[in-house]
Amino acid sequence: MRADQVQDKAGRVIELRRLGVVEQLRLFKVLGPELSENRAYVGLARVAAAVAAVDGVPVPFPGGEAGIEAALERLGEDGVEAVAATLAGPAVEQVLAEAGN
Repeated sequence: MRADQVQDKAGRVIELRRLGVVEQLRLFKVLGPELSENRAYVGLARVAAAVAAVDGVPVPFPGGEAGIEAALERLGEDGVEAVAATLAGPAVEQVLAEAGN
């Protein structure tokens, strides 16, 4: 599996896109001022925006709330969990253990 992919519990291969500064700006524009202040919503929106494809089928960058909801619906809980864990990176304890500290 490539570094830009993750597999969820259902066995689906989820391809990730890197959210650069411009993509993050676009996401905040899509969310608008009110939702951009909602940390939980922004977190899930970032998961939706980070998905490029599921099992080789492209997922477009969300152009509005409906796009965010559609991407999250397609991912389901297993997909959201897998993508969120990948975006969060390794836990601090794991990094320290691997570093020998």
